[in-house]
Amino acid sequence: MDKLRIGVIGVCGRGGLANHWRDSERAEVVAGADVNPAYLEDFRQRMGEGVFVTDDYRRLLERTDVEAVAVTSPDFTHEEYACAALDAGKHVFCEKPLAIRTEGCDRILRARKASGKRLMVGFNMRYMNLFRVMKEIIDSGAIGEVRAAWCRHFVGYGGTFYYHDWHANRQGSNSLLLQKGSHDLDMIHWLTGSYTKRVAAFGSLDFFGGDKPNDLRCPDCPEKGTCFEYDTSTRNQCCFRQEVDVEDNNVMVMELEGGIKASYLQCHFTPDYHRNYTIIGTEGRLENSEPEGKVWVRMRRSPSWKELADREYQVRPALGGHGGADPVICEDFLDMVLDGKEPLATPEAGRMSVAAGCAGADSMRNGGIPVDVLPIAWDGP
Repeated sequence: MDKLRIGVIGVCGRGGLANHWRDSERAEVVAGADVNPAYLEDFRQRMGEGVFVTDDYRRLLERTDVEAVAVTSPDFTHEEYACAALDAGKHVFCEKPLAIRTEGCDRILRARKASGKRLMVGFNMRYMNLFRVMKEIIDSGAIGEVRAAWCRHFVGYGGTFYYHDWHANRQGSNSLLLQKGSHDLDMIHWLTGSYTKRVAAFGSLDFFGGDKPNDLRCPDCPEKGTCFEYDTSTRNQCCFRQEVDVEDNNVMVMELEGGIKASYLQCHFTPDYHRNYTIIGTEGRLENSEPEGKVWVRMRRSPSWKELADREYQVRPALGGHGGADPVICEDFLDMVLDGKEPLATPEAGRMSVAAGCAGADSMRNGGIPVDVLPIAWDGP
């Protein structure tokens, strides 16, 4: 196989990754499935008139010319679509989070094992230059043995991103600790080299939600002239509607393998967008500023020759979406299927970030009690 033929389920949003495979000499996008006719028409225009389109993903999976499937549909569909694609003998790229329940992730992993096909998770942050530099510094031993980590994520566009559509309901996303947080929890796991074992979390709806009708949309709202959260896109359900039940302000503490301590703060109504990680080792501290593209290393004083000066790195993003990560992650998927290379974002990593987020959601919805992260269930229903 020298060219991979790919079908896309969920052609809008993250389905835009198909553009990178369309332009690759090693791939061909041959099919797309979506329940929205307008999205399918846009997909046809982008991919070419010869592409097969359908509103039923099962018709896509029946096609013998589809060798791999990209699942880029809403989160609550990932488990069903990924399992069905693996059962149909297709390789799978699944956008994060792998599923919205830990049990759903385990079901996907079992389907992957039974099918013998390859599975990769869309953790694009692992492919961003900024975080690759941080990983390289940690792995070099510059800050010694990692003992602590934390991340604070100011989601300055929380309403636009999450509270105008299905993300704001637990049936669609379960919790933003695993939806938005799946990136951050995975980065904590990846940078420290350890998975989360136990968590305790607190969270609540401190800004969004309210008493507005569930069918109210921004263009029809009498307050649209004064509302800071007014949205003109197609995702324009009122973010202060009654059905909103996903916490917008969360904090979680974690115990990782090897005794590493970590914490995660996520707030969706801050005035700015900022994601900051700090990793502390026995010999120094590593910290970043995502908006500035900077990484700092601060060293402890030492009487030995190993003492190094504090350093600052200015990291330039690569070309392409998500700081240059999108074209690289698409190539990594091709490398995995065509060349047998192990992907940077493994299915197990995808499962463990969801498991940590789900444990956090369980904790904060039960008074902040400590909750153990469930181990991978290779057997079971």
